[in-house]
Amino acid sequence: MSTHSMRRSTLAAAGLAVAGTLVLTGCKDGNEEIPAAPAAPSAAASAPSPAQPTDPAAPSSPAGGYDGSAGASATPAPGGAAGGAVAKSGQAFKIGEAATVPFSYGSNKGGQLALAVTSIAQGDPADLEPLKLGDKVKGMIPYYISYTVKNTGTTDLSFSSVGHIKGLLGDGSEAQGVSIIGKFDKCKDNSLPKGFTNGQTQTNCVIALAPSAQTKVSGAEYWGEPYNNLSSPPQKALTWK
Repeated sequence: MSTHSMRRSTLAAAGLAVAGTLVLTGCKDGNEEIPAAPAAPSAAASAPSPAQPTDPAAPSSPAGGYDGSAGASATPAPGGAAGGAVAKSGQAFKIGEAATVPFSYGSNKGGQLALAVTSIAQGDPADLEPLKLGDKVKGMIPYYISYTVKNTGTTDLSFSSVGHIKGLLGDGSEAQGVSIIGKFDKCKDNSLPKGFTNGQTQTNCVIALAPSAQTKVSGAEYWGEPYNNLSSPPQKALTWK
C-alpha cells in the first residue's frame, strides 16, 4: 500500500441498468469513501440512480473495543461475543483466514465482525462493458475479490454496508476499484440483510482492476475504521494474500 498522502477522486459513468464508478485510489488520508445510508427494504426494487461524484466525508469514530494504539490488539467491543483478539494494525492474513474487527455503521454502534477475504478471481475485460466506463478502463483486467462477513458481536447490523475492501497488486500498491450502482451479477456487493445478528454470515464481492494483462491483483486490504490514517495514532490496513 502506498504511504504517500494522496487525495481520492472519482470519475462517474452511468448506463441504463447499471453504472460503474472508477475509483482512483491513493492513501487513506481523510478522503475515505463513506457508503450512503441504507435504504428501506422496499427501495431495493426501484430503478438505480446514475453514479455521481461525491464529496468524501470523514468516517465516524472507531467502534468500541479498539484501544487505538498502533499494533495493539484489544478485547472485543462491549457487548460483543467472543470472536478472538481484535486484529492488529497492519496485520497480514492468508486468503480464507478471518480477522476480528470492530465495526459501526450509522446507528449500529459497537459491533464486531469476523472478516475474511476468501478468493481473488480474474475476470474478462468484456465483463466491464455493461458499466459504460469506456476508455477509462481500456486495457485493464477486472479481478473479483470475494469476502465473507460474519457477525460475531451482539449488535444487530441490519442494513449495514461493509466496504473498504481494495485489491493489491503484486508490488503491494493499490489496484483501482469500481463501485457499482445497480445489479452486476458477476460481483454482488450487497448491504447486510434485516436480522443480521450474531452468527449471521454473508458473502460480498468487490472489483479491482489490474492495469494490464502482465500485472495481477494478488492480494486485498481492509481499511475501514480503525485501520486507516484517520485513527490516532494512524493505523495500517489489514491485508490478505
